[in-house]
Amino acid sequence: MERLIIKGGNQLHGEVECSGAKNAGLPILASTILFDDPVSIFNLPHLKDISTMLELLNSMGSVIRFEEDDGIEIDSSSIDNPEARYELVKTMRASVLVMGPLLAKYGKAKISQPGGCNIGTRPIDFHLAGLQQMGANITTDSKFIYLEAENLKATHFKFPKISVTGTENLIMASIFCDGTTTLENCAREPEVEDLINFLNSSGAKISRTDDATVIIEGVAALNRNNWSILPDRIEAGTYLVAGAITNGHVKVNGIQPSLLEPIIEKFKEMGAFINTGKDFVEIDATLTDLKACNISTEPFPGFPTDMQAQFMALNTISKGESTIVENVFENRFQHVVELKKMGADISLNGSTAYISGVANLVGSSVIASDLRASASLVLAGLVGKNRTEIENIFHIDRGYECIEEKLNKLGAEIIREPVV
Repeated sequence: MERLIIKGGNQLHGEVECSGAKNAGLPILASTILFDDPVSIFNLPHLKDISTMLELLNSMGSVIRFEEDDGIEIDSSSIDNPEARYELVKTMRASVLVMGPLLAKYGKAKISQPGGCNIGTRPIDFHLAGLQQMGANITTDSKFIYLEAENLKATHFKFPKISVTGTENLIMASIFCDGTTTLENCAREPEVEDLINFLNSSGAKISRTDDATVIIEGVAALNRNNWSILPDRIEAGTYLVAGAITNGHVKVNGIQPSLLEPIIEKFKEMGAFINTGKDFVEIDATLTDLKACNISTEPFPGFPTDMQAQFMALNTISKGESTIVENVFENRFQHVVELKKMGADISLNGSTAYISGVANLVGSSVIASDLRASASLVLAGLVGKNRTEIENIFHIDRGYECIEEKLNKLGAEIIREPVV
């Protein structure tokens, strides 16, 4: 076990490089199950979740080779154990993404009941309903989901509620179906598009008739491919908040501004100066008293739920009162208790948080409850008077590559130490 210790009060300045997106890398890694030939993936972030997915693929029989130019070659042609083991799945909910490709390629899968961040129920009923409609025979017990399908068939399925991993799973499951599969009410996140673009560049035939409808025409096989993962818009947004919350000046390189439009609009609303280029976004809050902003999370292209906790931390020290409405996950306010330990003025009523800005936060000993909650506590620690200690930081290592190194490069003072 480790913890982060943060000395607050430093104004952040400088440039930071954006890593590849975990939420794009995970489904693309899962999709390599569909290939007969090796696939090379680049720009994968060095994260616990990525390591877990690679370990999962390896445990099923995939051969993984690390290349000199920071790429990873995956050969899944020899999978002989289509099972997602409990000790891996319990730590990362995205492990269920192997379900669709395993069924499509091998006609069977055994998946442990999923785990991951405790931010809501996030049932996989939509995944299972779609696969069942495609002809899969599904049984479950308290530990496993068992799926079999001699041949999946093309179908027309409408998601009752938008699901990112559900959309990705059914797209991958449909790749080899005879005929045309239509999926309605699909997720539109950039990470979903990255998966679609990767598969299409490998010989798949996937298109959208409108923003929320995906059409998959079945193909016989996919071709060997090299692919570079999309930049991480959530990581980029988090470092921009770090600049804003410290009244600093931070430039994030390697990110397309179009991926951050709803986030950029909120920064502008708060009074920060934003500058963008082809592959960077820059925030300058050195001469600004930021004004609190109201936020309502929505699926893409709305304000991302994965940035809710970070903007809550920012609102706690911004001028005025604000509300944050969480519409995506029902249990994603666990950071509120920890922020209040640091002096934040926040009250909750159901899915709405009411925030009154305070002049200062105070360093405290806090506990990270999930990935994005961890980020909010780091951000609060950057401005908290004195010293902040954050426990359970394994959560943050699931989604942020070398977070203390990147923030220290900008002028923060953060150390990582073992918990005795």
